[in-house]
Amino acid sequence: MVEMEYTTLGSTGLEVSRLCLGCMNFGSGAEWMLNDREESKEVIERAIDHGITFFDTANVYSRGESEEILGEALDDRREEFVIATKVYGRMREGPNGQGLSRRHVLEQAEASLDRLGTEYIDLYQIHRWDDGTPIAETLHALDTLVSEGKVRYIGASSMAAWKFAKALYTADIDNRERFVSMQCEYNLVDRHEEQNVLPLCRDQDVGVIPWSPLAGGFLADKYDPDEKPEDGRATTDEHTRNRFTEENWAVLDVVRELAEEKSVSPVELSIAWLLHKPGVDAPIVGPRTIDQLDGTVGALGVSLTDEEIERLEAPTEPVWSRAIGDV
Repeated sequence: MVEMEYTTLGSTGLEVSRLCLGCMNFGSGAEWMLNDREESKEVIERAIDHGITFFDTANVYSRGESEEILGEALDDRREEFVIATKVYGRMREGPNGQGLSRRHVLEQAEASLDRLGTEYIDLYQIHRWDDGTPIAETLHALDTLVSEGKVRYIGASSMAAWKFAKALYTADIDNRERFVSMQCEYNLVDRHEEQNVLPLCRDQDVGVIPWSPLAGGFLADKYDPDEKPEDGRATTDEHTRNRFTEENWAVLDVVRELAEEKSVSPVELSIAWLLHKPGVDAPIVGPRTIDQLDGTVGALGVSLTDEEIERLEAPTEPVWSRAIGDV
């Protein structure tokens, strides 16, 4: 078994494992989810066996079911782990049922604490930017949660760099808690953030927690360009299907070739590439099974030379698009 590695998140002293277990699959909100609480807990337990101490969920994942499962799994061992969750998405119909208003943020933080069965959230993240709420109001609400001891650190996810820069600047001038991390889509075929938020994160020493490190299974080599997908997220997720481009298949060809040369799997190689990128603290892996989880941890033992990294990146040129990233 490959030994887990640890790092600190961004400029903080918070220690996290180099792999973060994503908990979006734990629940019953979609066909591709695990839909079995006990099996979900078994995956979490296996992650702990591997040395993973960092867990990421959100209030909208199965309308809170994911948080409940994670809370039950960690239970009386809470102090050993770092729990991250998110706020923004719609949790009920009607006014104030979503967004980043002071009311919604404070209300949802309390609800997440209850579902997680904990007195504090290590990393509380805004899931998206809210154009309908002034960022100063959101920061004030998050600052309140930190002051009350209900949240330790705050983070952000998936937004245009100019918006994130505005949030960091506003926090500085208003003397509010500052975002210490950014979750963004980042993998070998989705490199648009290299032209958006990643340079800002490096400049501001903000930790990066990439989601979708395997591009919805594309980099796991589970699809064939000549066959219609019969299972997996590509059957229902348009974003995953949109990755089926000539350029991306060329990336996968290189992944396959280099993985074979190094006697590792495409999964291990793809995640290893992320672990070699400057500023990346902990890619979020989202397995549905113990076997899938076991197949990701080996990435920690894969070393890549500068030439191998260039070879993997050669087929694509990262381009930022508002339609892709500013969601």
